[in-house]
Amino acid sequence: MDELVAIVESAAERSRAHGFAYSCEPPAGELLAVLSAAVPRGGRILELGTGVGVGLAWIVHGLGGRDDVEVHSVDNDAVVAELAAAGNWPAGVRLHLGDAEQLLGELGQFDLIFADAPGGKWTGLDRTIAALRPGGVLIVDDLDPARYAEPEHVAKVAEIKATLLGHPDLVAVELAVGSGFVLATRR
Repeated sequence: MDELVAIVESAAERSRAHGFAYSCEPPAGELLAVLSAAVPRGGRILELGTGVGVGLAWIVHGLGGRDDVEVHSVDNDAVVAELAAAGNWPAGVRLHLGDAEQLLGELGQFDLIFADAPGGKWTGLDRTIAALRPGGVLIVDDLDPARYAEPEHVAKVAEIKATLLGHPDLVAVELAVGSGFVLATRR
């Protein structure tokens, strides 16, 4: 995209202004927008790791003003959650402050899940997969092992990828772009 839409630019500006270093990168955001646009009528989207709202802004952008989709976003950091809450979100967006793994059991099932936080990705990946509806899509980012210096982190990334790529309920592909993604659909 040559020009960022207003909601994405606003979230990116919040990120820059507050020195938040973990915002959704453009390749992930663009992919999120495309996947959000494909969510069926009456669908549900979940983002694990709201941060200051950059990924959430890409999701909202992809929905293009649709009001038939619920979007839930979870973060466990009260400071960044408050920054995200400052965004101009449509009525269908619900921000949750809390532990992603715990909330996964309470929020129901989803047509699209973006696992962008340690909870639900590094730990509790089984709960994330269980929250995916049949036909639903899961995107997991930050899976390029070159991003990590610690051997235990490289090993954890390999474990996550092996789980996703070998899971019997998922059809998955590794996308070696951006921060490294696995994209999966639940059978």
